[in-house]
Amino acid sequence: MPWQEIGTVELRAEFVVLARSGTLTFSELCRRYSISRKTGYKWLQRFEECGVSALQDHSRRPISQPTHTSPEIEALVVACFDKYPEWGPRKLRRVLVDEGHQRLPVPSTISEILRRHNRSQSSSPEPMPWNRFEHPYPNDLWQMDFKGHFALGEKRCYPLTVLDDCSRFSLCLKACGNEQTQTVRDALTATFQQYGLPRRMTMDNGPPWGAGGGNGRFSRLTVWLMEQGITVGHSRPYHPQTQGKLERFHRTLKSELLGRRQFDSFERCQREFNSWRDRYNLERPHEALGMERPASRYECSQRSWQEHMPAYEYGVTDEVRKVSADQCISFHRYVIAVGEGFVGKQVAVRPTSTDGRYTIHFCHQQLTEIDLRALTKRVRYDR
Repeated sequence: MPWQEIGTVELRAEFVVLARSGTLTFSELCRRYSISRKTGYKWLQRFEECGVSALQDHSRRPISQPTHTSPEIEALVVACFDKYPEWGPRKLRRVLVDEGHQRLPVPSTISEILRRHNRSQSSSPEPMPWNRFEHPYPNDLWQMDFKGHFALGEKRCYPLTVLDDCSRFSLCLKACGNEQTQTVRDALTATFQQYGLPRRMTMDNGPPWGAGGGNGRFSRLTVWLMEQGITVGHSRPYHPQTQGKLERFHRTLKSELLGRRQFDSFERCQREFNSWRDRYNLERPHEALGMERPASRYECSQRSWQEHMPAYEYGVTDEVRKVSADQCISFHRYVIAVGEGFVGKQVAVRPTSTDGRYTIHFCHQQLTEIDLRALTKRVRYDR
């Protein structure tokens, strides 16, 4: 008769009495009660030590649980989540470590603690990363773009964002009322005055970064950047991963701020932008930085902003041309389109080692390369 029947304690007591009487061999008695010899000896020992009460089933819970999270630690985890509800368990753990707490659970346990305390987190999987490349030093490259606009009462807000490639430091998060050149120039001027000038900046091909006509990659805004000594680059069309770090920053901005707040004025919006940007730069651990903060990796540029840059001087062997109102220059009786952004500016035509091939430069940056043999000759005198 197995122990699982009703009256388990009584059966065990009966087994002990019969075993102590010695009427049957111990093996035979165990066979009749459908238990092993090991189980039979266990009940005999318990009875001899503590009597009939010891024949009750004991709890299977371990006497000690060294890996069990204490209520105090669970309270810390929950409080940290309530302060940063957008952050995942790895970021929360790093915050608690930096606050000096010890014996913290692993991220998977933190996730389980939050589930037990009804603290929901997004379960959407992270996209597979592209092969990551980053510049080795701060200010080697800044990425710039507008985050998609959103309604602000009866108006629209266009967040202008600038991000340092190396450190992921947010240099500019400006609530703009439009995407016009002067608006961007004003925001960038304030950014340059505070952080200095980068070596390069990259952006997409749409306005105000790109322009039509001739070499349509460059607009008046990007020409202005080149005049500051900044090399300008554009992302490949239809390849947002070219500015992948800024795209990722935009997703974080949306999930942690724009998707959770509504704003009724540009002033209120900018205050929220400033507060969130400080938290992003100074408090939020970044997984791509080994859970360090962007501010710990960033340092201001040694190249200071100058309101009036000295005129750029081309080389003595360069042939300098002024871009006319039709966005073109004349060179060796050929008409060469340069672009809208360069109207009224001087560019340099520089020979290459190949006969008939030349490069066109504006300030320090090469704009394009031309082959005179592939151009259509026009009757027009050089200027």
